[in-house]
Amino acid sequence: MGLSDVPYQKSVKLYCARCEDIYNPKSSRHAQIDGAYFGASFHNILFQVYPALIPQKSRRRYEPRIFGFRVHAGAALARWQAEERVEMRKRLKEGGVAIDTNKLFIEDAEANDSEVNDGAGRATAGGDTTK
Repeated sequence: MGLSDVPYQKSVKLYCARCEDIYNPKSSRHAQIDGAYFGASFHNILFQVYPALIPQKSRRRYEPRIFGFRVHAGAALARWQAEERVEMRKRLKEGGVAIDTNKLFIEDAEANDSEVNDGAGRATAGGDTTK
C-alpha cells in the first residue's frame, strides 16, 4: 500500500490485515516502487471486493516472549514502576518541589536490600531460611 496518493512522495509499504499495521519491507527492491501506484486506499478496496480475504480476529491477548519464554509478570511490573518513578520525579522537579535525589536513591537501595536480606545476612525472598 502507499502512504500518499501523490507520486514520488513515499515508497510502497506492507499492510498486515491481521494486526492492521503498516511495515517497511525488508527487500531493497520494494524501496524503488512508488506507493502512489497502489494508493492509500488499496487495502480497503481489496477487502471490499474480496471480503473472504479478511482474516479472523484473534481473541487471544498478546503475550511478550523472549526466545519462546513468556516474560515474567513481575518484570513487567518492575519496569512500569521504574518508569512511573522517573515520571514522578520529573513532575516534582517541574513543579518546583525540592527533593533530595541522593536520599531517594539511598531509600530505594535500602528497600531493595531489605527485600533480599532480613538484616542478619540470610536471604528471605525466593528461598527457605535455615538457622
